[in-house]
Amino acid sequence: MRIVEVIAAARHTKTLLGMARFYGATDAWCGDRGEDGRRAIRMLVDDAHRQALIDSLQDLFRTDPDARIVIQPVDTTLTRDTPRQQDEALRRAQAIAATREELYSEIVKGARLDSNHLILTVLSTLVAAIGLLEDNVAVLIGAMVIAPLLGPNIALAFATALGDRALVWQALRTNAAGLALSLLLAVVIGLIWEVDFGLAELATRTDVGLAGVVLALASGAAAVLSLTSGLSSTLVGVMVAVALLPPTATIGLALGSTRWDAALGALLLLAVNIVCVLLAAKLVFLFKGVRPRTWTERNRARQSIRLHLALWALLLSALVAIILLRAEPVIALH
Repeated sequence: MRIVEVIAAARHTKTLLGMARFYGATDAWCGDRGEDGRRAIRMLVDDAHRQALIDSLQDLFRTDPDARIVIQPVDTTLTRDTPRQQDEALRRAQAIAATREELYSEIVKGARLDSNHLILTVLSTLVAAIGLLEDNVAVLIGAMVIAPLLGPNIALAFATALGDRALVWQALRTNAAGLALSLLLAVVIGLIWEVDFGLAELATRTDVGLAGVVLALASGAAAVLSLTSGLSSTLVGVMVAVALLPPTATIGLALGSTRWDAALGALLLLAVNIVCVLLAAKLVFLFKGVRPRTWTERNRARQSIRLHLALWALLLSALVAIILLRAEPVIALH
C-alpha cells in the first residue's frame, strides 16, 4: 500500500477524486488550494490497483508540466478489519508491491557510473582478493556485502523488459567499467603477491559445475522478487555478489600469476553466472508483469524481450555444453 499524492491545478480536484473511487482507493483527501492555484490530493491505494491508477494519471497530465505525482511509502495503517478482510488484504499483498515507476527509480540508481560505484568496486575487490589469498571465508563475505555488482545487472534485465535503450547502454557501461576495474586491480595484486591456487576458496572459483548454474539462476530470480515485492535487497545483493565478484577477482589473480588454466576456469564461472543472473531476472520481470505503459512502447519492448531471451538462452546453452565437455575427462577417470 502506498500514498499517491497528486499536486495539480485545483480544477482537476473532482476528476482526481473520481479516479480515486474508480481505482478502489481506500481513502482520499484534499489539501488547501495554494497561491499558485494548485492543490494536493492524496490517495491511499493498495498494490493491486496502484499501477493502473498511475498510468491513468500520467495520461491525464501528459501535457501539464506543472503537475506532480509523488508516491510515498506506508509502514502500517490501523484498521478494524475482520479476520476475513485481513486475509484478503494479505492475498492482495502477494501481487507486485512496486509499480513500474517505483522500480525504475530504484533500479536506475544501481546503474549509475559514479565515484561511489568505482570506490566500492575498488574496496570490495581489495577485500575479496585478501579473502581469496588468505583463504578466509569471513573476509570474502565482507567483500560480497559491499560489492556494487547487483545494480547494473538487474538494471540491464529491467531495461530490456521495457525496451529502454538508454538504460540498456547505461547498465552495460556501468557493468563493464566495474568488472574491468575489479579485474585490473586483481591482476596487479596477482603480479606482486604470491598466489597459492591450492587454497580452497581459490580452487572453488576455478571450477564450474551445474550447481553453479543453479546458484546463479536462483540469485537473479531472488534479486528481482525482492525488488518487486518491496523487500530488502541486502541479502539478495550478497547472493549476487557471491556469483560475480569472487570469480572476477580470481581471474585477475590468475592472470597476474600467469596461471592461464585457472583464469580460464574462473572466466567460465563468471560468464555462466552473469548470463544466469540476467536470464533469471528477465523471466521474473515477465512473470511479474513489468512492461511499458503505452502500446508503442510495449511493441518495442516485445521485440527487445524476444531478442534478449533468445540471446541469453543461447549463451547459457553454449556455456552448459562447455561445462559438460570439461567434465567428461574427469568422469572418464572414475
